[in-house]
Amino acid sequence: MQEPVAVIPLSVAPSSKLRQHSETIAFVLMVAVLVVAPFFTYPLFLMQVMCFALFACAFNLLIGYVGLLSFGHALYFGWASYLSAFAAKHWGLTPELAIIVGTATGALLGLIAGSLAIRRQGIYFAMITLALAQMMFFFALQAKFTGGEDGIQAVPRGHLFGLIDLRNEMSMYIVVLVIFLAGFLLIYRIIHSPFGEVLKAIRENEPRAISLGYKTDRYKLIAFVLSATLAGCAGATKAIVLQLASLTDVNWPMSGEVVLMTLVGGLGTIFGPVVGAFVILAMQYKLSVVGEWVLVIQGVIFVSCVLLFRRGIVGEIAARFK
Repeated sequence: MQEPVAVIPLSVAPSSKLRQHSETIAFVLMVAVLVVAPFFTYPLFLMQVMCFALFACAFNLLIGYVGLLSFGHALYFGWASYLSAFAAKHWGLTPELAIIVGTATGALLGLIAGSLAIRRQGIYFAMITLALAQMMFFFALQAKFTGGEDGIQAVPRGHLFGLIDLRNEMSMYIVVLVIFLAGFLLIYRIIHSPFGEVLKAIRENEPRAISLGYKTDRYKLIAFVLSATLAGCAGATKAIVLQLASLTDVNWPMSGEVVLMTLVGGLGTIFGPVVGAFVILAMQYKLSVVGEWVLVIQGVIFVSCVLLFRRGIVGEIAARFK
């Protein structure tokens, strides 16, 4: 009779500590770059990058750590932008309250859309999110308070807490930097918490997670709402920064753009969406002289990334150093 084989658990502590150490170094470098960058680069461009980086990080929380592909994340980003702009311009709210209104809008829409979408999986889930986003896009096109094709323009930045004048570029930059870092650290805490470990288990093998007693639909809905809330925060902040909310924010190409940012930077990596957002926006900024051809160039880069660098920029770097 064969003797039972003793299973000796392997320690993962050194690997975990090394990963945490490398992530800490990367975070410090990212903060250092963002602190000194406005002295060398146009601050408004950097603020836009941070808004879209937070948007991409929120999207990555859903697809990278839960395995749910949403084709309608522009719904939360765009409508938060609209409500934040409307609250600041027509209700006269201070910028912090306007951003809170936009963030709450993203959370509410995420709760409604998530409750419907998580009942399906795979391509059906993606199509439901896209259908809901397009439905709200046409509503934004027809509604009077959104300004139709003109959008909501000349949104006042106002004074933060009634004290800090956000018309000053550096003051606005510091506020956006704080919002971005707070959102980034929240996402980092989520994915490294027990809740995050359950999300990863659902991504890897949902039937087994169910067999272990986890109510996976509840976990997926919470992750969906968290992702929508952070996307809403990014959209609301963008509306105050650029003083504009338009149909571009809520249209389906915006959902495709955040997918592109996440995949180019590195799907399922904490820093990948940040790098991807910078690369895509820098490309649009530098190649604006070629007009619509920038979309073709983006398409070529996306195809090349999928075929040659499937892990994305950060994913490939991490794999090499690992």
